Amino acid sequence: MTGSGEGWLNDGLDLPGADSGLWVSGVDYISGWREAREAADRLNRALLGAGLELSAVRVVASTNEDGHGVVRLTGWPAVVDRLSALLETRADSDGGAA
Repeated sequence: MTGSGEGWLNDGLDLPGADSGLWVSGVDYISGWREAREAADRLNRALLGAGLELSAVRVVASTNEDGHGVVRLTGWPAVVDRLSALLETRADSDGGAA
């Protein structure tokens, strides 16, 4: 996803960067990150479609120490509560089906 400026990923939310962990030589972090990035982009588009602002809640691609993709949701508690309510409403209307 793209934002309105260079700092759109860090506008008030503390997100760990590449320097926050130890990288192991020979581990393919890039392919795991790419897979996570595709999933994160898709969910970020869905968050925008639901009327949520990416400055308040967003999904971020990362990898674990083994190079597997990881998708992390981060946001302000009130906005995450709103997202939870939206998902609960959807689950209730579908009888709990995903």
